[in-house]
Amino acid sequence: MKKIIVAILVFISSIAFAQTPQIGGTLVFGRGGDTSSFDPSHVTDGESFYAATQVYDNLVQFKYGTTKIEPALATSWSSSEDGLSYIFNLRKGVYFSKTKYFKKKSEFTSKDVVFSLKRQFDKSHPYNKIGGAFRYWSAMDMSNIVKDVIAIDKYTVKITLKKKEAPFIANLAMEFSSILSNDYATQLAKKGKELNLGKKPVGTGPFVFKKWVKDDKIIFTANKNYWNGRPYLNRLIFKVITNNAVRAAELKSGSIHIMDFPNPAEVPTLEANPKIKLVKQEGLNVGYLAFNMEKEIFKNKLVRQAISHAINTQGIVNSVYEGLGTVATNPIPPTMWSYNKNLKGYDYDIKKAKALLKKAGYENGFETTIWAMPVPRPYNPNGRKVAEAMQADLAKIGIKVKVISYDWGTYLDKSAMGEHDMLLLGWTGDNGDPDNFLNVLLSKHAAMNKPAQNRAFWKNDEFTALIDQAKIITDISKRTALYEKAQEIFEEEAPWKPIAHSIVVEPMLTKVHGFKLDPVGKRRFKEVWLAK
Repeated sequence: MKKIIVAILVFISSIAFAQTPQIGGTLVFGRGGDTSSFDPSHVTDGESFYAATQVYDNLVQFKYGTTKIEPALATSWSSSEDGLSYIFNLRKGVYFSKTKYFKKKSEFTSKDVVFSLKRQFDKSHPYNKIGGAFRYWSAMDMSNIVKDVIAIDKYTVKITLKKKEAPFIANLAMEFSSILSNDYATQLAKKGKELNLGKKPVGTGPFVFKKWVKDDKIIFTANKNYWNGRPYLNRLIFKVITNNAVRAAELKSGSIHIMDFPNPAEVPTLEANPKIKLVKQEGLNVGYLAFNMEKEIFKNKLVRQAISHAINTQGIVNSVYEGLGTVATNPIPPTMWSYNKNLKGYDYDIKKAKALLKKAGYENGFETTIWAMPVPRPYNPNGRKVAEAMQADLAKIGIKVKVISYDWGTYLDKSAMGEHDMLLLGWTGDNGDPDNFLNVLLSKHAAMNKPAQNRAFWKNDEFTALIDQAKIITDISKRTALYEKAQEIFEEEAPWKPIAHSIVVEPMLTKVHGFKLDPVGKRRFKEVWLAK
C-alpha cells in the first residue's frame, strides 16, 4: 500500500513539476516573412511588429492575450476633466539594454517618451525626416489629435491633445507608440548613422537584439534585468521560412518550435501529430479586396458593386480557408463591438453583376489587375489562390484580370503609393477599438498623404465625419450608433469587397508552454517556456 501511495505522490509531483515554468533553452519561431525595420513608427506590417514587440516597451500595454490596458513604462496616468491632457507617471529604475553598439548605462526617463512621440509630428525635430514616413501616425490622423508631448520632470510626462480621442490610451499600447532611446538616437546622430535606429535596435523590452541576417533570421537573448521579470527563454530566434509547407515540415522534424500561418489543408495532419499541439482563436481580423478609387474605372460605384456581386466569397472561404474562416460582409469582425448585424453585403449574383456593369457602361467588360499577397497572413492564408479564384469569377462578367505580385516589402510600399488597380490585403486589429479599422483603413485622413494606409484611396466626407465624431465620445452606445451608420455607407459605396474573417491557428511542439494568441495580432514570448 505504501508503494502505491509513494508512486501516486511521485506521479503528482512530476505533473506539478512539468507545469512549473522552467528557465533556459532556445526557442525557434518559424514565420513567413522578414522584418522590414526595427523602428515601428515607420512600418505597418505584422512581421516588423513581431520583432519590435520583443525589444521595446510602451507607456501602457495590452494584458497578455487580451485587449485590456495595463501599466507598462507608465505606472499610472490621469486625464483632465476636458479630456485634453494626460499626465503619465513613469516607472523608475528601468534601463535600456546594453549592446555591442550601445554600451551606455541609460535610464528610461521622460526624455525618451518625448523623443519617441514628438519626432512623429514635430517637423523641426532632428529625426522627423529620418527613416521615411510615420505611417501609423499619419493613418490615424494623430497630428490633428496630439498637440504636444512635454517632460514635466524626469519621471513625469504630459501629453496635450487638440481634441478628445476616445481610444487614445489604447493607441499608446500600439507598436508605433513604442519607446525608443533618446540617448541612443543622439549617439547615432553624432556619427551620422541615424538610419541604424531601425537596423540595430535598443530598447527596454524583455529581449535584447543580437543579430539580424536579412531574409534568414533574427536572434534575441533574454533581458535578464527586465523590469517585469526576466523571460524564461535564454534565446529567441525568428526564422524566415517563406513556404508554408516547408515551415510545417520543419515543425514536424523539431527544427522549429512554433510556426506561423499553416496551410489550412495541413491543420488536421498537424493536429493529429502527437508531438504537436495547436492554439486556436477567432481572429480580430478581416481580409479584403480594395478598389483603388484613384483609378478612373473604380471611381464608378456601379463597377465596384458589380465586382462585389461577381465574386463568390463563400467559394473562396470553402476552397482556400478550408474551415478556418467565415465570409465577411463588413469591414470589422463580428466579434468587435459596434458590428452592424443588419448588413448583408453583396451576395454572389452573376446576373446582378452583369446588369450593374452594363449600367456603368462596361457591358463588354474591361481589363484590369489584382495584386496578390506573396505571403500568408492571419486574414488570408493564400493570396495567390484567392486572386486566381477572383480572376475566374470576374471572367464570367467579361472582366479580364491579370494577377500581379511582389515580395512583401515591395508589395506594401508600392500599394501604399497607389500603384495597384485592385489589391488583396487585410487587417488584424491593434487595440480592440472599431476606430482602428474604420479610421485607419477607410477614413479620408488615411488616404490624403502617401504612403497611405487607406489602400482604396476612398475619401468619403460623410463616412469620415461619423468616424471623427465617434472618436471624441466615450459613451459606447453613442459610438456604436455612429459606427453602425458608417458601415451602412461603406456597404453602399463598396470601396472594398470584404472576403473573410479567419480563425488564427498557431501550431507548436508540445514542449512549448505559456504561448497565447493575442487578439491584436502580437507574438509575445516573455511568458513562453520550454519543458526539458
